[in-house]
Amino acid sequence: MNMLHIDRITMNPDICHGKPCIRNMRWPVEVILDLLGSKMTIPEILEDHPELEKEDIVACINYARLLISGTIVKTAA
Repeated sequence: MNMLHIDRITMNPDICHGKPCIRNMRWPVEVILDLLGSKMTIPEILEDHPELEKEDIVACINYARLLISGTIVKTAA
């Protein structure tokens, strides 16, 4: 799973009410998916938000894909 970068997705009850986030930052996975759904490209997201890395966005996409497939995904705290 390391190539999927899932280890970048964390769930911490003290950050964004425990929603899955990127690297314990206040960037919920759902926000990244919303940006992609609004037709922003990965380079545009990274340009607007330099604290993010390409691997963070890839992790969000892969996390969502695994959840939809019914795979149990363990995240870091």
